[in-house]
Amino acid sequence: MPPHGALSPDFFALDAVDVARQLIGVTLLVAGVGGEIVETEAYRADDEASHSFRGLTPANQSMFGPHAHLYVYRSYGLHWCLNLVCRPGSAVLIRALKPDAGLDVMQARRGTADARRLCSGPGRLSQALGINATHNGLPALAPPFSLLAPREWPVVQSGGRVGIAKAKDKPWRFAIAASPWLSKPFKQ
Repeated sequence: MPPHGALSPDFFALDAVDVARQLIGVTLLVAGVGGEIVETEAYRADDEASHSFRGLTPANQSMFGPHAHLYVYRSYGLHWCLNLVCRPGSAVLIRALKPDAGLDVMQARRGTADARRLCSGPGRLSQALGINATHNGLPALAPPFSLLAPREWPVVQSGGRVGIAKAKDKPWRFAIAASPWLSKPFKQ
């Protein structure tokens, strides 16, 4: 685990499963708005649930670009989803944050004052942070983005991924154990 402070590009030059686990507890800010990452999912190039599984396309090009960059896509034509690129063809979906910074901005963007509904799910999270197609391919470690390692690393739980039809049994969903900010609770 990296020391407290800003992450380096090398942090993302690893397997997506390792990065997904290590991102739990990291603070993600977009122009000063965001919070602690509490839930992620890993997607590898050889993973049939990954957008990169069938190879490079114009839509998934950012997944094959440099690590420590963003891959942003639209889910079901409705919601933007924020991913951090790791090795070529792999990325980590940011599923949920504990909203800590810029609550008023997130509440206005989401149209709700309920803090638990601000960033609990990839679509909500992206809307709260103002993420859209213009962010696709941008460097994750340059303004307006900040990724900061915590002072203390949390206890991480893993389990099957959610919201997908293929390879959902892979234990590549990671979260802070028992966090109230998750998009979906883990099965007991």
